[in-house]
Amino acid sequence: MAKKHKAPAVGYVCQDKEQTQLAIKLLGDTQRELTRIETELNDEIATITDRRKTQINALKTRIDSLLNGIQTWCEANRAELCKDGGKTANLLTGEVSWRQRPPSVSIRAVDKVLEALKALKLDRFIRTKEEPNKDAMLADPKAVQGIAGVTINSGVEDFAVVPFEQEIA
Repeated sequence: MAKKHKAPAVGYVCQDKEQTQLAIKLLGDTQRELTRIETELNDEIATITDRRKTQINALKTRIDSLLNGIQTWCEANRAELCKDGGKTANLLTGEVSWRQRPPSVSIRAVDKVLEALKALKLDRFIRTKEEPNKDAMLADPKAVQGIAGVTINSGVEDFAVVPFEQEIA
């Protein structure tokens, strides 16, 4: 059974050139008003945050201190807390747990690492990525015509409206 696709309801349709020109002006006015409101909101948020920064910083410091104190005591008493071999301990008001992170690799100076791996003939640690060359396909679309999974898109047209803005010096 074929699915039906409904076009979105159109709220406003220009009837002539003058209406279109007016609509573009209204679009620009509306976009600028939205920008003004967003800027005002950001200014208000910055003011509120600034007003509360001392309180926020004090709370963050207290949280860090509490976490440090909890961890210090739990580390010192880990054997008792996890005597059943578990990794989690219930302390009535909350739980503490220890989790082993999975192994990971971090690499700095990728070029130097690659150079060292090649010099040591450790090619098994160098990944070679194969992928279709889209630029070559665009240059010769007939050669890939009919290959499943390959679509050459051309002639796609986007519609854009850019209201004129007047900058005041």
